[in-house]
Amino acid sequence: MLTTMEITPSRIEGAWFLSPEQHGDPRGVFLEYYKESKLQEATGQRLAVQQANCSVSARGSVRGIHFADVPPGQAKYVTCFAGAVLDVVVDIRVGSPTFGQWDCVRLDTTDRRAVYVSEGLGHGFVALEDGSTVAYLCSTPYDPHREHGVNPFDADLAIDWQLPADELQLSAKDTAAPSLAAALDEGLLPEYSACVEFRKGLLTDDR
Repeated sequence: MLTTMEITPSRIEGAWFLSPEQHGDPRGVFLEYYKESKLQEATGQRLAVQQANCSVSARGSVRGIHFADVPPGQAKYVTCFAGAVLDVVVDIRVGSPTFGQWDCVRLDTTDRRAVYVSEGLGHGFVALEDGSTVAYLCSTPYDPHREHGVNPFDADLAIDWQLPADELQLSAKDTAAPSLAAALDEGLLPEYSACVEFRKGLLTDDR
């Protein structure tokens, strides 16, 4: 069965939104939600999957904004298998033309879209429905010593989470995360130039 996937760049360089073709009949639906060759063709990068994660969230749960030190960083391919989430990409790369800006896309079981987030970008989402189930393909294993966060409610970022504030809930770790400005002052944020240089070698990297 031949399938296609529409891949469009986010306005944040280094992130892409993917819309797979779905084939339905009385039995249900079939689709290819990830295909490495399609991702490489569109992005010029390869995703060497080292870990696969799954989270199940109640409505209003916010997870993020998370990022990892570069190198090696952690690229993510994210999709939603049940429910619906608003997925948010934040440019936290110092020196980037869009530093401090964000973009978002709804992931659900209607369009079955996905997001590819390359190394150095911040990522998070909010569950719009109970039982929202998100799957992540990750380029590197989780390493708590290299993992960081920015507070998703940072007033300077002004992310529109599309739910009433009194419905939103965070983990203790994400609640304690610094603002973008504080993370910059603490030297936690990756450099845009370092992220770009690291990504250039991904097609030939032996990881």
